[in-house]
Amino acid sequence: MQTTDINEDLSIAPININIHKILELLPHRYPILLVDRVISLIPEKSITALKNVSINEPFFCGHFPGKPIMPGVLILESLAQTAALLTFGREMKRPENRFYYFVGIDNARFKRPVEPGDQLILNVEIERYIKGIWKFKAHAKVDGKIVCQADLMCTVKDS
Repeated sequence: MQTTDINEDLSIAPININIHKILELLPHRYPILLVDRVISLIPEKSITALKNVSINEPFFCGHFPGKPIMPGVLILESLAQTAALLTFGREMKRPENRFYYFVGIDNARFKRPVEPGDQLILNVEIERYIKGIWKFKAHAKVDGKIVCQADLMCTVKDS
């Protein structure tokens, strides 16, 4: 019996996406674009992306002076943007006049602060897609440790 290594089948090999492609796919721009690169994407299954957290981020001026930490809501937003990238499937093309909306969050937990110099590794898996609503399991890690986890929901709408 012959076995096939998953990496031999190019149709299911992980896909890498650079910032230029992310800018084509997501409508977000500075300062709210919170995904720098996709490390691995397995269409219709999972995605791993990264966000480099720099002291130059505008939110660090006020959150908090003397002890800068990334706001939890922005960690969740980075996970939601990563989830949106996963919804493009194999085509990796954004249809005109179509937008992805963050519609729900459950079970959000924050385990430790994210500081300047950290690199967020964003992991999202599709849990299900029913009647236009995507549900995802998501977590963000820094140095291999979970800093945030949540169940996310989004929908796709024509504008």
